[in-house]
Amino acid sequence: MEKTNHSSFIQQSIQQSIDLKTSLLQNAYLIKKISDVSNRCIEMFQNGNRLLIAGNGGSAADAQHIAAEFVCRLNYERPGLPAMALATNYSVITAAGNDYSFNDVFSREVEANGREGDIFIGISTSGNSTNILKAIEASRQAGIYTVGLAGNGGSIQQAADSCLNVPSDYTPRIQECHILIGHILCEIVENSLFPRL
Repeated sequence: MEKTNHSSFIQQSIQQSIDLKTSLLQNAYLIKKISDVSNRCIEMFQNGNRLLIAGNGGSAADAQHIAAEFVCRLNYERPGLPAMALATNYSVITAAGNDYSFNDVFSREVEANGREGDIFIGISTSGNSTNILKAIEASRQAGIYTVGLAGNGGSIQQAADSCLNVPSDYTPRIQECHILIGHILCEIVENSLFPRL
């Protein structure tokens, strides 16, 4: 079987990623919003509150990845910060999905684990994930500040208190930028709360 040379596709994918990140770099409004959310996270951790993060599919893995960076460390040794990815307990997922609906998986955990003063980050590349939107509503009712990580559109743009929207409709490139933003948030928090001497 003849092997195909995928070089041009690989180069195109890398260039797409570069182009999208360049558009983020040039988006002063988005950069300010990321800075504002970083400051809110710093204040929230200083007050002893917790970061809740949720997403579906690849975004669920991103939620776990970002939470792990806060709990453990990103760049250097420092105390752990209270952050948790929702829907990591299979019993909770199946109970909520069976007894209520899959749309209630995250909102039920927000009701159980969220407290006033916390921050909820909902990740949805489409911006229209019903279970994320319901979790945002449950967060608002509990006095939790809500942040959306999204792409170009969707209801999350209006539903969340702040939406960090990547200007793209292509899920793989959006998710790459979501991890970049998550790392930036964590790095700012880490540097601010635990500056290296």
